[in-house]
Amino acid sequence: MTRILYSLCGADRARPFSPHCWKAVMALSHKGLAFEEIPLAFTAIPKTENGASKTVPLLKDGDRLVSDSFAIALYLDQAYPDQPSLFKGEGGRATARFVEGFAQTVIHPAVTGIAVLNIHDMLDPVDQDYFRVSREKWLGRSLEEVTAGRDAQIEAFPKKLEPLRHMLKHQPFIGGDMPLFADYIVFGALQWLRITSGSIHLAADDPTALWFARCLDLFEGQARAVA
Repeated sequence: MTRILYSLCGADRARPFSPHCWKAVMALSHKGLAFEEIPLAFTAIPKTENGASKTVPLLKDGDRLVSDSFAIALYLDQAYPDQPSLFKGEGGRATARFVEGFAQTVIHPAVTGIAVLNIHDMLDPVDQDYFRVSREKWLGRSLEEVTAGRDAQIEAFPKKLEPLRHMLKHQPFIGGDMPLFADYIVFGALQWLRITSGSIHLAADDPTALWFARCLDLFEGQARAVA
């Protein structure tokens, strides 16, 4: 059985960049499950698997199709209970939901302010048109207006990660001694920033940067190989 993960890329298929897809990549690797990753352009997603999803990640596991990174993680823990757990119980699932909220309301808007124009420039022309129209409608201003505050966003970015920095005084991962899906949620956001802007914009000795490096080294450095 071939397990397939559909993810998101720009013109360069070797550089998938979606934060949500990186969560799913790390989750599959955490479970020790072999899979084929098929990166798609924005405009190719609705044409995939008979229009099964308008967004990625989309996991095809045999006859089963699962979309949304959190739903994929829940599915993997249920379908493969003998493999390492992504949540370690109800408390871990609840914690991951909180971390997801932190990532999507604090980290993702900051990454958008820093990297949205970079993302546009990574895309093929047809996807550039789609991305500009959809993102400018969502943001309420042009991509250029959003990135006009880029330097300020970069300067402010480290402070947004202070909760994570505080926690890392006590343990090496959000999951404790070993990473869990909660780690992959934040990792996905910073990997998105790294691939699209070329940096996570943190000092090398920042505890969050050191945690991020540990995550890059997981699973024989598969995430580090994408730059």
